[in-house]
Amino acid sequence: MKLTKLFCIFAIAIILFSTVGVNMSNAKNNLTTVRYGTEKIDGLDIFYREAGNPSKQAVVMLHGFPHSSHMYRDVLAKLGDDFYLIAPDYPGFGDSSFPRVEDYTYTFDNIAETMDKFLIQHGVDNYVLTIQDYGAPIGFRIATKHPEKVKGFVVMNGNAYEEGLSPEGWAPIMKYWENKNNPELEAAIAGQVFSAEGLKWQYTHGTRNPEGILPDSWNLDIMKFAREGQHQMQLDLFYDYQNNVKEYPKWQQYLRDTQPPMLLVWGKNDAFFPEPGAEAYKRDVKDIDYNLLNTGHFALEEESEFIINKMRTFLKDNLG
Repeated sequence: MKLTKLFCIFAIAIILFSTVGVNMSNAKNNLTTVRYGTEKIDGLDIFYREAGNPSKQAVVMLHGFPHSSHMYRDVLAKLGDDFYLIAPDYPGFGDSSFPRVEDYTYTFDNIAETMDKFLIQHGVDNYVLTIQDYGAPIGFRIATKHPEKVKGFVVMNGNAYEEGLSPEGWAPIMKYWENKNNPELEAAIAGQVFSAEGLKWQYTHGTRNPEGILPDSWNLDIMKFAREGQHQMQLDLFYDYQNNVKEYPKWQQYLRDTQPPMLLVWGKNDAFFPEPGAEAYKRDVKDIDYNLLNTGHFALEEESEFIINKMRTFLKDNLG
């Protein structure tokens, strides 16, 4: 009888320890897998994706036009074991709130302010900035406001130099800077950029294998751009982009003064931000791992494995 009782107790103990082990393993795995949430910022729901333990070095990933944090899906899936990664969607983009233009001022100053409040509220106060396209003007505004918080940069076709603006790619938008509220010009931009074909082109132009690019990205954009008021919101940001160009000297001085470690991975066939924009960073940043890739504007779509390996090495070598 006593032996039977001892056996039962022993069996229960094994089960309990096994359960605890599984739960601890699940808890660990849950931190490395991608998670989703929202933060309420000034009445807006700011959606974000995250992976990794928040106690580890934070990497803030700011997305580009016309997409969302979805562009960082592969990075989030692969680097959560060593780092804390967080990628928010801007107001009007992805799964964040889309306030009307009458209720939210769609400028890069305002979006940067919203993203800064998001990071503060989420408790992220020491981070590496990953910037792509629109992520550059938003990220550099945050960095110049809080230079003590930024430990380095990963730059993916995120421009900060006038020579990085393609005259051909930017011609319609530069005309819009001089002639806002021109219905014909607005219709031409919308037809060229906001159409289904135009949105797909953003991802496939300049790639080595256009048929190999995941269509989910532009299909998500097509759905979001069909929302009422979306075109006007995007036009407002196109118009405001001229204020980014005026800020370039300030951002360049910040880079010269702070000398942050930088990993640059740039699709050299970008129709909007060509190779000279990447080359220009060398003038101001001494510690730069410089990589030109034979692909287009969204380099992660075709070179995710290379970029993720580069990010892991860069982050470990420079930031522990």
